[in-house]
Amino acid sequence: MSRSWQLVSLAVILATVTAQAVAAPTTGRVAWVIDGDTFRLASGERIRLAGIDAPESRKDQARCAEEIALGRDATRRAIELLKNQVVTFERVGRSYERTVARVTLNGRDVGQQFIAEGIARPWPPHRPKPDWCSGAVAPSE
Repeated sequence: MSRSWQLVSLAVILATVTAQAVAAPTTGRVAWVIDGDTFRLASGERIRLAGIDAPESRKDQARCAEEIALGRDATRRAIELLKNQVVTFERVGRSYERTVARVTLNGRDVGQQFIAEGIARPWPPHRPKPDWCSGAVAPSE
């Protein structure tokens, strides 16, 4: 085999191993729940659940009063489920200085559980954010 083919083969092997290492599931303890779809690990890393959207709980981020109420419920449920738990996650991207990841707890997909419980909605990539305010009142200043 020529030297150039050896280098190409080595590059392909290294790229494959690197891609597998980056996508490998990792575990971490949830130290703080920020809202219904974002939390912080004990390591300090912020994790945003991939593929879902929970309503916003802060007035400066929500589009209506109903979204704030729903967001507070979603945050409470996320705290109940996740706080101090060890989760497994697979990094799939970055958004607003957060890791976007698929997260499981005790073998169950957390995002899918939140959707099933009605505290989050599916949010496929490159689609508009779900509307939590259809027919609702805008938040007061």
